[in-house]
Amino acid sequence: MAASILIADDDAVARRLVENMVQKCGYETVVVASGDAAIAALTAPDAPTIDAVILDLVMPGLDGMGVLAKIREAGLSIPVIVQTAHGGIDNVISAMRAGAADFVVKPVGVERLQVSLRNALNTSALKGELQRIRHSREGRLTFSDIITRAEAMTPVMRAAQKAANSAIPVLIEGESGVGKEMFARAIHGSGERKAKPFVAVNCGAIPDNLVESILFGHEKGAFTGATERHMGKFVEAHGGTLFLDEVSELPLTAQVKLLRALQEGAVEAVGGRKPVKVDVRIISATNRKLLERVKQGHFREDLFYRLHVLPLTIPSLRARREDIPHLLRHFIARFAAEENRPITGISGEAVAQLAQLDWPGNIRQLENAVYRAVVMSDGDQLGLDDFPLLASQPHPITDIPTAPLMLEPAATPSVISGNEIPIAPLPAVGTLAMLTATGDVRSLEDMENEIIRFAISHYRGQMSEVARRLKIGRSTLYRKLDEAGVPGHGGKSGEETH
Repeated sequence: MAASILIADDDAVARRLVENMVQKCGYETVVVASGDAAIAALTAPDAPTIDAVILDLVMPGLDGMGVLAKIREAGLSIPVIVQTAHGGIDNVISAMRAGAADFVVKPVGVERLQVSLRNALNTSALKGELQRIRHSREGRLTFSDIITRAEAMTPVMRAAQKAANSAIPVLIEGESGVGKEMFARAIHGSGERKAKPFVAVNCGAIPDNLVESILFGHEKGAFTGATERHMGKFVEAHGGTLFLDEVSELPLTAQVKLLRALQEGAVEAVGGRKPVKVDVRIISATNRKLLERVKQGHFREDLFYRLHVLPLTIPSLRARREDIPHLLRHFIARFAAEENRPITGISGEAVAQLAQLDWPGNIRQLENAVYRAVVMSDGDQLGLDDFPLLASQPHPITDIPTAPLMLEPAATPSVISGNEIPIAPLPAVGTLAMLTATGDVRSLEDMENEIIRFAISHYRGQMSEVARRLKIGRSTLYRKLDEAGVPGHGGKSGEETH
C-alpha cells in the first residue's frame, strides 16, 4: 500500500497537475480545495491516514500558514511541503519556522517533487521510530505507534482500543514475531493505568522451580539461596499492568496459584504468612492455541476462562502484506540512523519480492532482515542482493522479465523507502496469446493469471496500483495470487485471516 499524500490547493488546474505528478511518483492522493477541508481531512475521526501534505500557502479563508498553525495545535507530526508561487524568502522562512518540512516553487517539476516527498517521508519515518522507541521505554506506547494499514488489522485495533478503556483481562494470540507485546503496551499506554508500571514476564523463560518466587515473591530464608526478600512481579505491577508472555508455558502448580491470585486480588509470597492485596490489570499472550493446551491437559480450564475474557488474534505478516512497504520504510530509517549508514531507499523490485515472502518469523524476521541488509550493503540503496532470503527462493516471484525502473530517459532508477515509487511504461507492452500450442482456446483462469503477473511486473510490485488498474480489491488480488500458486504466498490458510 502506497503512502497517502494530501494535496491542498484552491486552484483546480494546479491541484490536478500536482495530483498527476504525485500519482506518477507512486503515491495515493487525497485532494481538497481549501485550508479548512485540509484540516478536516487530517483530524476527522474516520479520515484516512495521511503520510504527508502538499500545501499551497495562498488560499482564501484559512491559508497555508493557518493550516500549519492548526496542525501544530492538534499535535500532528505529519510532514508538510508548502507551495509558493513566487518563492518569496519571507514566506518560505515563515513557513519553515511554522513547521513545514520543505518548500517548492510553482510550477514544480516531478523530479523535484519526488525528492521532496521522499526526503519528507524518510525524515517522518525516522522521527516515528525514535518516538516509538522512546514511548516504549517510558511505558507510553499507544496505538498510533503501531505501524499498520492492513484491513485485516482493523477489527483487532478496534477491539484493542475498546479494551484499553477498561480493566478487562485480555488474551493476545498470534504467531511469534507478530507484535503481541507491542499491542499489550499500547493497551496499557492508552488506558487509565498508563502512569503506572507495565511489567512484562516471559513465562516460558523462567525455570519451573522459580516461577512462584518471580511472580509472587518470597521471604528471606524461604528456600536455599533466598538471602533477601523479593516482592515479585505482581506487587511490582501494583496499580498498573502485568503482561504474562507465553502464559501457556506456566507449570500446572503455578497455574493454581495464579488462578487464586486473580480470583482474590491478592498474592502470597513463598514463605509468607499472609496474602498481600494487589491491583493489577492482566494481559496475557501466547503463540499457541490456548484452548488446545486445555484439551491436552497442559493448561487449567478454569484459568483459561479467567484469561480468555477478551481474546485478540493478531494476523500473521503474510495475512497483512500491505503493511510490508510501510514496515520497510520505518526499519530502514531506524537502522540507517543507528548504524550511521547512508541508506536512502530500497529498489522497487526488492519491495515487490519481499512483500511476497511468507515470513514465518513475521515482523521480527522482517526487522532482522532489514537490519542485516543495512549493515552489509555496499551502496546507498538496498536491492535484491542485500536480502539472502530472496536468493534462496526456488523460483522468482514473477515470471516476466523486468526492465530497469526509470522515471525519464535521463533520470536515475527509482527507489523507494517503504513507499511505492514511480514507474514508466515498459518499452514493449507484449501480447496475450489466446490459443494453446495445440490450437485450443486458453482458459479464462490461465489468461487472468498471466494478466495479473504482467501487471505486477509492469507496475514493479506496486500492489495497490496493480489492484487499482485491474479494478479489484487488494485482498482479491492476493487471493488470486494464492490460488495461482505464486511462490511466497501462504495459500488459503493465509487468506482466511483477511
